[in-house]
Amino acid sequence: MPEYPTAIGTSTTETISLLGHDLAGDLLGQISFGELAYWLATQRRPTPGQLRVFEAVLVSLADHGFTPTAIAARLTYYSAPDSLQGAIAAGLLGGGSRFLGVTEDTGKYLHDIVLTLGDTDAWTPAQWDAAARDALTATRAAGGKIPGLGHPVHKNGDPRTPVVIRIAEESGVKGPHLELFEAVGRVHPEILGRTLPLNGAGVAGAALADAGLPIELLRGFALLARTAGLIGHLAEERVNPIGPAVYAEVDRNAVYTPPAG
Repeated sequence: MPEYPTAIGTSTTETISLLGHDLAGDLLGQISFGELAYWLATQRRPTPGQLRVFEAVLVSLADHGFTPTAIAARLTYYSAPDSLQGAIAAGLLGGGSRFLGVTEDTGKYLHDIVLTLGDTDAWTPAQWDAAARDALTATRAAGGKIPGLGHPVHKNGDPRTPVVIRIAEESGVKGPHLELFEAVGRVHPEILGRTLPLNGAGVAGAALADAGLPIELLRGFALLARTAGLIGHLAEERVNPIGPAVYAEVDRNAVYTPPAG
């Protein structure tokens, strides 16, 4: 008979096992959801510092107002109020290169650079600046994008960024990804010819990488956080809907343009 191994969980008629522990007897009421999410993703329990940074990042990404992801969820709920899961999924599917996906893009961009730097434990800010300068110059020459820079609303600085960095420092979790991210913030004006803020999604990616989360799963944590925000939007939509007004506004102002030719 074929076998399908898993170290995540299993169940019998009397018990549920999760990560090698009895769910009911060992875990319920003993660990937070954030600790469990970290543990599931890494197969190890986080340190207190890692957990603090991880949960701070989740809070920072939970909601950002009427973003396209929130609007998509609300409109889907208006169209199909019998499908809460469809509305949440609609919001999550918009997590890409402009919204939410920046967390993973930034973490991977920084991680690829960090892997080339060797031992950076005793590096000075000047050394980090030099590494950032070289990386940004190479990225720009190749026509690539530098993730984690800029924000459509917070033109003069994303308020989340310094707080996440401070929490990482206080928790003993600040490492090479955040060091490099800060250096990108310092040197990019001389490379790009303009000054852009280090955004919250970008600092989230750097912080999660320093906290030991798998680089390939960073977008998943942004989506995990935003799921809570979308549930909040849908709860509000039930009692104070904006979906009908958004639909009516677009429909009333649609301009039909016959196809050319």
